[in-house]
Amino acid sequence: METPLGTIYTDPVGDAALYADFPPADLILITHEHGDHYNAETLAALTGETTRIIANPAVYAMLSDEMKTKASELANGGTAEFNGLGTEAIPAYNTTEDRLQNHPQGRDNGYVLTFEGFRVYISGDTEDIPEMRALQDIDLAFVCMNLPYMMGIEAAADAVAAFQPTYVYPYHYRGEGDGTQSPEAFADLVGDASEVRIGNWYGGEVMPG
Repeated sequence: METPLGTIYTDPVGDAALYADFPPADLILITHEHGDHYNAETLAALTGETTRIIANPAVYAMLSDEMKTKASELANGGTAEFNGLGTEAIPAYNTTEDRLQNHPQGRDNGYVLTFEGFRVYISGDTEDIPEMRALQDIDLAFVCMNLPYMMGIEAAADAVAAFQPTYVYPYHYRGEGDGTQSPEAFADLVGDASEVRIGNWYGGEVMPG
């Protein structure tokens, strides 16, 4: 995200060359340690002299001593500030019995970023949890939907209807498939609760948990 307070990356993974056309990161947020969210080599390659990192405690513990000098650990409910940007760690976890091992409660983060007059929510990997439903005054939300690791479109849409962000991007979905992860079907379920924006990010690619 290119913002008035700097360029923000969330969970950068893959070859660092993929980011060559983007502005350098001023702030990098890490939600949890799964390989499609945290890669030590990618993180090191994208971290410049002035880049700051905010990570959940589990990822912070995995960082090298050098990387820790540029990082802060933020547990669920914690807050931090970067260049005037308020950052709050929102819990991200599974609630369905056979998914609890994927994202256990208390380990992983979502984030709420508070700019002047604008609030952004990044869900991380989570299900439809009370902490998400209780969010207020969110202008832009990025909400995951990915079965069997997180939640389907019905749960994601129901959560969005509860906290009603002005705009919402579904992300971390598995593509069109049989419609169970379709962003268009998600938009239909959200209806008038929020304005759904759909990014052409994954196509039919299967996103792991």
